[in-house]
Amino acid sequence: MPGNLTFDALKSAVKSGEIDTVLTCIVDMQGRLMGKRFLAQHFVDSAWEETHCCNYLLATDLEMATPDGFASTSWESGYGDYVMKPDLDTLRLVPWLEGTAMVLCDVLDHHTYQDITHSPRAILKRQIARLDELGMTAMMATELEFFLFEKSFDEIRKSKFRDLAPISGYNEDYHILQTTKEEHVMRPIRNHLYAAGIPVENTKGEAETGQEELNIKYAAALDTADHHTIAKHAVKEISWQQGHAVTFLPKWHHEKVGSSSHVHQSLWKDGKPAFFDKNDKLGMSEIMKYYMAGLLKFAPDYTYFLAPYVNSYKRFQKGTFAPTRTIWSVDNRTAGFRLCGNGTKAVRVECRVGGSDLNPYLAMAAQLAAGIKGIEDKMKLDPPTVGDAYEGNSGFIPQNLRDARETLKNSKMLREALGEDVVDHYCRAAEWELEEFDRVVTDYEVARGFERA
Repeated sequence: MPGNLTFDALKSAVKSGEIDTVLTCIVDMQGRLMGKRFLAQHFVDSAWEETHCCNYLLATDLEMATPDGFASTSWESGYGDYVMKPDLDTLRLVPWLEGTAMVLCDVLDHHTYQDITHSPRAILKRQIARLDELGMTAMMATELEFFLFEKSFDEIRKSKFRDLAPISGYNEDYHILQTTKEEHVMRPIRNHLYAAGIPVENTKGEAETGQEELNIKYAAALDTADHHTIAKHAVKEISWQQGHAVTFLPKWHHEKVGSSSHVHQSLWKDGKPAFFDKNDKLGMSEIMKYYMAGLLKFAPDYTYFLAPYVNSYKRFQKGTFAPTRTIWSVDNRTAGFRLCGNGTKAVRVECRVGGSDLNPYLAMAAQLAAGIKGIEDKMKLDPPTVGDAYEGNSGFIPQNLRDARETLKNSKMLREALGEDVVDHYCRAAEWELEEFDRVVTDYEVARGFERA
């Protein structure tokens, strides 16, 4: 069930005074929650039908700047409204905030009431509909990795992000003692998210100082993206409540390993796993092989949706468990795509390319589009790579945002699957990130060349 609160139950909770605030949210291009806090009584009286937001919310950068060059909105067109249409199936309690519920909204045109095509939720729903036409359903899961720090967001910001100290002093991968010291943050994250209807499985220490991982049970694709987005938001809020900062920046320090967001995926048909064939050596059906062939062939095309910022590409380093090549292997964490659960009904593919900064709706939609194309064209899957996948000279992930933007721009498959306007919209977003980065003088440049240049 995507939410855990019916509209009737919300009305009862509002009447009793249990709920006084409803967070009414859209998902922006960066995968963040944006929206309004409604007096709960007003929401149940009328705002549950629709509310409105400025259309610049789907054409901004991380700083909420308003770049030019977007066809969908501009200063010239006056920055009008979008309709925020609450999806009442996503209503849920927000246990870490007093008296609060949340609902996610679809973003609609103010006049036609049709989906805004470049809205992340709409992009994913379109690929889900394409799968439905093939008689299949996507079941997916994402892993959330992040770093937890000693100090708070405000303290770190006021120090200009210098002398950052993770909450632990050593690699805490699977480490029970060290993670016990972090339970004042991680325990409420697990429990509050579960109480909010997010099917949390576990948290664990990851392979660096202060690095954490949150795992959520697999679900239908749209539910998984909703779970990921709400969980990421909750991690930030709950950490803040406990006096700590977290970051989902993929590479916050060049001497530390990066943070990823692996995406597990499989297709189901008639309530059964369509990826499984008990007669295949690895348990892979023909459908799965076609799907994976599409994933691999078009990986450069959709890398932008897995790594959307300049910093994203700093993570792809040999020997860090972050992949450098778009190849597949069997239960091998050095490859970009790992076959998991081979020989069982749980057989699935894990994409290890995406960083912790990805927007799950976009990342999942682009991969589904690639997999669908593989099925439609019955693409041939090459044999798996064996051994250290870092050793090789082919099939590399785009090395930087500029290259990823070019492959996205020139992707015929994604233009057909997502729409010309959608691809152009996100190409412009990538261009803006590059323009902003290119004009800034970094600390590295000053320290390296101030005296010696």
